[in-house]
Parts: sequence; C-alpha cells; structure tokens
Amino acid sequence: MLITHDTRCALDTVVDLVNTAPEDDTAADGLPDVATLADFVRNHQISDVGVLSEFDLSAVRKIRGRFAAVFAAPDARTAARLINDLVAAAGTTPRLTDHDGYDWHVHYFAPGASIADHLAADCGMALAFFVVAGEQERLRRCEAPDCRRAFVDLSRNRSRRYCDSRTCGNRLHVAAYRARRKEAAG
Repeated sequence: MLITHDTRCALDTVVDLVNTAPEDDTAADGLPDVATLADFVRNHQISDVGVLSEFDLSAVRKIRGRFAAVFAAPDARTAARLINDLVAAAGTTPRLTDHDGYDWHVHYFAPGASIADHLAADCGMALAFFVVAGEQERLRRCEAPDCRRAFVDLSRNRSRRYCDSRTCGNRLHVAAYRARRKEAAG
C-alpha cells in the first residue's frame, strides 16, 4: 500500500490525537487546555490554523472520541460509516496545494475550517484510504494488557502487536522470559 507523505502525517496526527485521550477516569487528559492543543498543532505542523479557543479544544476532544471509535470498529463497514460521518460533518473540500516546501498534495478541509473540521477531514480521509484498500485491520490498539494506545500497523506482514516494541513489546517479552526461567527453576 502506497502511503504518501501527507497521508502519513495525517495518520501520525490521528494516532497521536487518539492517544491523548485518558485511558480511564483516573488518568489525565493529554489535551488539558488550549495551550496544549496549540502545541499539538505546532508539533504536527498542521497548516492553516488560526487562533485557538476553548470551543476548538472541546470540538477536538469530541472528534478524538469519534476517531477512537474508528480504531475500535469491529469491521470495515462500521469503520466506513464512522469515517463517512466524520468527513461529511467536516464539510470536506478537496483541493491541491503546495506549501511549506512540500510538493503537490491534497488537503481535504475547507479554507478557514476550524481545527476540528481540519482534523476530521484530513485524518478521516487518511483512515478512509485504509478501508478502501481493505486494510482496516491495520488500525489497531496495543495488545499489552496495561496499554491500549492506538497505532497503525505498517509492517509488511501485518504482524505488529504493540504500540512500541521497545516499551510494551519488550516489557512483555522480558516478563515472559522471567516467567519461563522461574518455572524452569521450579
């Protein structure tokens, strides 16, 4: 599956956005205020964003939950319905653009769109490409028991199980190794 630069950026953005959601009622929100949202926008180099407000923060948190539902979708039909709703609500307006040193690519948000509509349109379309390609199962959650972070499995054989092999994957492998050694020692 060919993934263009702008699609990859949108995928990274949507994964990072979904992962700002608190895991449960005791965890802190990764987007606690407008300043953090502004940092998120800057760190992900999201273009054409004006001054952010509390309204923007609330709207982004709402679409974050809708994106999380896409990662939890049990099948492509459900994912497609969720993505269609997101993209339609954003008032998608595809247009070619070349900015900030990047070659021609497509933006799906309307000029002057809110940050929530911008994310819903561009990130929704990036996820839509996976459904269209029959690759919806690549939109995953980490299989580590104490981690449910979202990620996109871009491995060649669709075998990635953890959000980060150096943290979650390694931690589980070490625990399994220690359990085997303990059992063998009897």
